[in-house]
Amino acid sequence: MPGRTRQYIMCRPAAPGSAAQEADAGVRLLLLAYLQAFGPASAQDFARFTLLTRTAITQALHELGDEVLRVTGPGRAALFDVGDVTVPAEDTPAPQSLLPMWDGALMARTGAGRVVPEGYRPLVARRNGDMLPCLLVDGQVARVWRAADSGLELTAFYKLGKVAWQGLTGEAERLSALLADRDPAVYRRYGHLWDKGFPVAESAIVKG
Repeated sequence: MPGRTRQYIMCRPAAPGSAAQEADAGVRLLLLAYLQAFGPASAQDFARFTLLTRTAITQALHELGDEVLRVTGPGRAALFDVGDVTVPAEDTPAPQSLLPMWDGALMARTGAGRVVPEGYRPLVARRNGDMLPCLLVDGQVARVWRAADSGLELTAFYKLGKVAWQGLTGEAERLSALLADRDPAVYRRYGHLWDKGFPVAESAIVKG
């Protein structure tokens, strides 16, 4: 503006190494947040989720010390979790679950057989990154599901036992009731995948 004198102030230079230290602190904070949401998880899981380098992740795990707990996963693979978590016993049964499309439990774990058996990955994980709505039995993907006009359509890739069916049916009934006043064809754009066909061993329609 006329009559106003401009003033210039020289910014104080950043302390040597401060940017790198802040970046390292950010990696540690992100790793803890990831493990709180998705742990236990492997370093490879975290690397794929964040695209960080193995060196950065290894350094963060070392610097976090007792804040991170190392546990033994399938095949004695190294998994990590937050230090104050209670790890259930290996024989603790996993509840049957219906997971929606793009669920974090499916997207955040990439280890072979961790959640999605390798033989089923091409069926539920699409090349564009989409992950179909899945059903978990004993902590592993066993089938896919979608909303139908009359309820939920469950498609199993292999024959399930009576207990597994009972657990899934109960979950499906509750979800079907929740979706009763919503669009039954929310996944309609993916209907062609069902039309092409899955390796179906069993299927059922569950109403709420």
